[in-house]
Amino acid sequence: MQENKPKLIDADVHNAIASAKDLLPYLPRAFHEQWLTTGAGYGGGYYGNPSVMRRDAYTETGGTPGSDPMYLKKHHLDVYGIDYAVLTGSGILGISLNPDPDYGNVVASAYNDWLVETWLKASPQFKGSILINHSDPVAAVKEIERMAGHPDMVQVIMCSGARMLYGQRYYHPIYEAAERHGLPVAIHPGTEGRGVAGPPTPSGHPTRYLEWHNILPTNYMAHVNSLVCEGVFEKFPKLKFVAIEGGLAWLPHLMWRMDKNFKGLRETVPWLKRLPSEYIREHIRLTTQPIEEPDNPQHLNAIFDMMGGDHMVMFSSDYPHWDFDNPKMALQPIRKELRQRIMARNAMELYGLYEAAPRQDQGEAAAALTGEE
Repeated sequence: MQENKPKLIDADVHNAIASAKDLLPYLPRAFHEQWLTTGAGYGGGYYGNPSVMRRDAYTETGGTPGSDPMYLKKHHLDVYGIDYAVLTGSGILGISLNPDPDYGNVVASAYNDWLVETWLKASPQFKGSILINHSDPVAAVKEIERMAGHPDMVQVIMCSGARMLYGQRYYHPIYEAAERHGLPVAIHPGTEGRGVAGPPTPSGHPTRYLEWHNILPTNYMAHVNSLVCEGVFEKFPKLKFVAIEGGLAWLPHLMWRMDKNFKGLRETVPWLKRLPSEYIREHIRLTTQPIEEPDNPQHLNAIFDMMGGDHMVMFSSDYPHWDFDNPKMALQPIRKELRQRIMARNAMELYGLYEAAPRQDQGEAAAALTGEE
């Protein structure tokens, strides 16, 4: 009997809302005007490329990249033989940074309902991320409880920009709910310095997009450091935390520094029973895009050796963004057995996707979306 295991899972695919009006059927009427006028309402970012999107990712009718499930399936999943795409949203993750928590809560709920109806019904290859407003943990827990039973929701997601570091007990109710439902908690960059979040560096705001983009991993370092030192993984021993699109070369340095300092300062964190690096290897997961690309390809293998965790990294393309990684070309310098594990097995184990989804042709997928026979 031939095994039907996934061979390629993409852990970061950005689906988008085609038009603001698409969310209105799922949004309380009192918030319609605000949504149509301000959208997610957490402020603009830095000017970088004229478009963050790949030009060839616009739909056949000129629609927003990532906004059409059928086009994304044809243009991305079918081209590369991707078994599953974990959808991470676009232009809405920063809803937690809107100053109005009530607005953030209803928009997150509306997005999740829209995600189910527009994407998760379109193809079994699409897997969803439950968007929460982390600025209101009580409401975030209710949203997790509401959506966790959907079989195609595979994780909780929130933006990496925040007013407080993610290890702090303010967020612990979110982690308790996620752990109870067997869901990883993921964060995604792009909101650092926006909305009610603090500046993207301890010394303030960079001047330009390039500067800002270069130092995004520092925020991930701060969150991972906080999660471990605050004892989140002692309190929630089954929780997994996914650092999407933050790179990975920074992790060995952080692990070494934390372990060294822990040996001299462990009395300040008496709840920790193991070295910080051990918690990181067990509980932290990363995605490949944008993986660092040293001039000497062997240095990349060395970084994985330094991390000591072949199980920690999952492939991601970041489709349809400008720095998209082609799965047929990415990770070639990495040793073969590790590359194969990254391409599917690590995500299989994290998300429980042990069997490949049945493949549909475009007609079948379209019929599933419209409910027609």
